[in-house]
Amino acid sequence: MKKGFLALLALLICISCDHDKHEKGRILMIVSNTEDMGDPEKHFAGNNLWEVAPPYHIFVSHGYEVDFVSPTGGKVPFSMDTLGISSYTIKYENFGKVKNSLTPDQVDHTKYKAAFIGGGYGPLFDVAKNEAILPLIAKIYENGGIVGGCGHGPGAFANVKLSNGEYMVKEVKLTGFPNSTEVTKSWAAEGTLLPIMLEDQLRQNGALFQTKKDLADKHDVVIDQRIVTTMFLPSSTLVAKEMIREIEKN
Repeated sequence: MKKGFLALLALLICISCDHDKHEKGRILMIVSNTEDMGDPEKHFAGNNLWEVAPPYHIFVSHGYEVDFVSPTGGKVPFSMDTLGISSYTIKYENFGKVKNSLTPDQVDHTKYKAAFIGGGYGPLFDVAKNEAILPLIAKIYENGGIVGGCGHGPGAFANVKLSNGEYMVKEVKLTGFPNSTEVTKSWAAEGTLLPIMLEDQLRQNGALFQTKKDLADKHDVVIDQRIVTTMFLPSSTLVAKEMIREIEKN
């Protein structure tokens, strides 16, 4: 009798744990389909694996379901080697689902508690102007959701407009890959190959862009009005963690 009771108790605990995990909710990760920058040398655009896979690991390890969406769906290009936590995530955490990313019309915004865009230049080329993805981000945000980004990701949601016609980033403190660093890098020919300069676009749309001079450390995470951002890839996981904290306190 006692053994039967203990077995039943254990089963109920397992069911409760599975239910709690299921109830955590879903997070939408937005990725780019753009392979290169369209120049003769074909500078790589794509997505930075180290700004997508590690945040994905944080989300799923905290019990959240993650879906990927891209402008045209399907497989998306990545830069960077599969090292460290990225390697673990790819092998053990079903990161391979990114090869079958959803199209925007397959996404029901009401299912998501947050939207995240990692770095890599690709999102500046296709996500930043996508007339189907930008409204999805707006709807998730206006439904009380959290929006996060790392590196060039914040530039991809710079043009999100809310239902009142205002830009989502207006009067919001945030950051991203700054002009001062962009113009020193050859990755996009010192920024000359980019459709937008991230910092300029955010400022133009009313964001209170935080530069290295504004932050105690250039790797700091900036959190304001349910938008979570950072400049560089070493802090991509911190953005994910802070997004979870924001989700769970709302």
